[in-house]
Amino acid sequence: MDGNVLILGITGNIASGKSTVSKELARRGAVIVDADQLAREVVESGSSALKKIVDVFGSEVLKNDGRLDRDKLGQMVFADVKVRAMLNRIVHPEIAKKSTERLQELKQREGVSLIVYEAPLLFEVGAEARVDKVLVVKIDPVEQLKRLQVRDGLSEAAAKERMAAQMPQQQKISRADYVIDNSGSVEETIHQVDSLWPRLTVTAPV
Repeated sequence: MDGNVLILGITGNIASGKSTVSKELARRGAVIVDADQLAREVVESGSSALKKIVDVFGSEVLKNDGRLDRDKLGQMVFADVKVRAMLNRIVHPEIAKKSTERLQELKQREGVSLIVYEAPLLFEVGAEARVDKVLVVKIDPVEQLKRLQVRDGLSEAAAKERMAAQMPQQQKISRADYVIDNSGSVEETIHQVDSLWPRLTVTAPV
């Protein structure tokens, strides 16, 4: 491993503000690899993963143009643990392969010293093995519920269902190297990123 490059995994539960923190790190020079974007890439039209999803869940998860209807599939998997596990068995190996390739390619790129891998399911799928350090973005559950309802236009019951479907926040915090609390204002979060930044730019992986 190149000791001059740090791969930082960023995770946290739904609507915690992971992307806010990632964007702030990107503004300071970090290179971002977004697991959600990779998830979209692996299920593009014509992909083997999309074919497997249709085989398992049926053609009703497709839009009229043949692309995956992520909202419809999301409603199905959030409501049922077993269904969610079926989907994960299809897509996560593909995401793992693509993310490993992307991270290795970036590590060899000249001028790159900090790579951020933003992954909501970092711990759940064992992806912490792909990173050197982990940053968990935490949030007060009451604030999380409000932000999730506003962001995704969900009812309180639907939002709570999505929150309950995830690994408890405290478990993630207990496994983190760094924690940023995004319960307050954007300015407060930015201040925490400012404080952390020097540690990320001088910390070399062991």
